[in-house]
Amino acid sequence: MSHYYSLDQSDVESSPKMFEYNFKGVNFKFNTDNGVFSKDFVDYGSYVLLKAFKPNDIELPILDMGAGYGPIGIIVSKMFNCHVVMCEINERAYELCKKNIELNSVDAEVFHSDLFEKIDEDEKFSAILTNPPIRAGKATVYKIFEEAKKHLPPEGELWIVIRKQQGEDSARKYLKTLFTNVDIVTKDKGYYILRAYDALPF
Repeated sequence: MSHYYSLDQSDVESSPKMFEYNFKGVNFKFNTDNGVFSKDFVDYGSYVLLKAFKPNDIELPILDMGAGYGPIGIIVSKMFNCHVVMCEINERAYELCKKNIELNSVDAEVFHSDLFEKIDEDEKFSAILTNPPIRAGKATVYKIFEEAKKHLPPEGELWIVIRKQQGEDSARKYLKTLFTNVDIVTKDKGYYILRAYDALPF
């Protein structure tokens, strides 16, 4: 049986649906289906991340890594009027994300990509957001952290939502081996929002 972090969802019966979502007074519509993460609603972790996120002043795109059907990247693009790049390995979620970008009329694009596979090696982003695929295992989650570091300029930021019981403490310790600063921006019902970045020299 496939889980949502996989290329092939052919063994999961399709049952398309759409739901509406209001974020800070702005309405969104999302196509979803079986075999994708949080198919019935925007999950609480993503909501906490979206509520906490504030873009910096770097004039570069934002990256949503592990975008699913697109709620984080689409909402960020709409709310902050910015270009967002999204990556998603699950083929069904990728196709839904393409539809949802068009449905919500946002400045975004999505790649069918195993993590950073389809991102150019030298491409940089002002911020990278991720609600990491915990079920895929620690090695995959930590690879996201490692690859994100390579795609951020010195002032860039990695924003992560992770639950306490799903390894927040160990993830934060690992991030500190990659970045000079790792802040707990907020915590809500066991969900931690971490922001990792490198300090600028004085």
